[in-house]
Amino acid sequence: MPRLATRLLAWYAKNKRSMPWRDHPDPYAIWVSEIMLQQTRVETVVPYFQKWMKLFPTIPVLAQARERDVLNAWEGLGYYSRARNLHKAAKIIAEKFNGQLPRNLDDLRSLPGIGRYTVGAIASMAFKMDEPTLDGNLRRVFSRLYDVTEFADSPAGEKILWELAAQNLPTGQAGDYNQALMDLGATICLPKNPKCPNCPIRRFCLASQNETQALRPLLKPKKKTPHYLYVAAVMVRRGRVLLTQRPAEGLLAGMWEFPQARVEAHPQGELAKAINAAYSLTLQKPEALGVVQHAYTHFKATVHAFRCMALSIPKKKNLKWVKLTDLETYPMGKVSREIAKLLAESRPFSLY
Repeated sequence: MPRLATRLLAWYAKNKRSMPWRDHPDPYAIWVSEIMLQQTRVETVVPYFQKWMKLFPTIPVLAQARERDVLNAWEGLGYYSRARNLHKAAKIIAEKFNGQLPRNLDDLRSLPGIGRYTVGAIASMAFKMDEPTLDGNLRRVFSRLYDVTEFADSPAGEKILWELAAQNLPTGQAGDYNQALMDLGATICLPKNPKCPNCPIRRFCLASQNETQALRPLLKPKKKTPHYLYVAAVMVRRGRVLLTQRPAEGLLAGMWEFPQARVEAHPQGELAKAINAAYSLTLQKPEALGVVQHAYTHFKATVHAFRCMALSIPKKKNLKWVKLTDLETYPMGKVSREIAKLLAESRPFSLY
């Protein structure tokens, strides 16, 4: 076994983080955790994982669940395509693989939402195969260990890092090795101010020797994030509130929200015209309900919510009057859920 792997595994045996999916006997649990952990912190994932496994304890149960229930269980984690892909993949597994996550790597790759990183994670952690993987923590660790000067988020940099991920893989212990690297990146080889004196493999680290830790990984310059202004119309009538369902594809696909539209500069002044153009709703008597800020992957949004009365409501499939008491059962993105909280905290519903 390579000396680097030996030292890292010894450190991991004493310092590994406790997580409910670690050493779980069901590969399904490893799969769910790896999908949840994509672009999401461990401490955020833990309660969602525990809730998910209670609601959908097996792949067949998940396959038979309603999409609405799946999205409700995921609400708050963001990147909802991950939940939809889990659901789609579960249906495929139930039909083609007898409800068991396939061990064959090509079969794993064929499933929705399972890319190269997830294949490596599942294969090594769930099936004890000698497969490398490469998440954000591992990218950072390998970029520093080998002082990689290529952009880590470029095709050339990715190729180098995958090769390095496979280079010291210990036979029969790839799962622990990959998790050890993840823990190292999460607790010691931090993005900023890495704790180099505490690193068990510092002697192998070229960036430490060259004092380039702060420069690694090298990433391509990011474009400035655009900031957009939106308005949302909150219409309550006889204990019900009007919601709209987003299209089946794209951002927050299939989620429910209060009718909203993008405006240029004057939220209250542009509210009626913007909502009418988007939904053919005629509004009157707008009252400010509150403002919600949110950052999406590629843009930031400021949403001004207004309570309104509607003079006309067109009959459209994507518009629905929902009981206020049922709002929690409709999956929403963070912005609309915050607006729902503002509504709950506002004046009594009987006034509307």
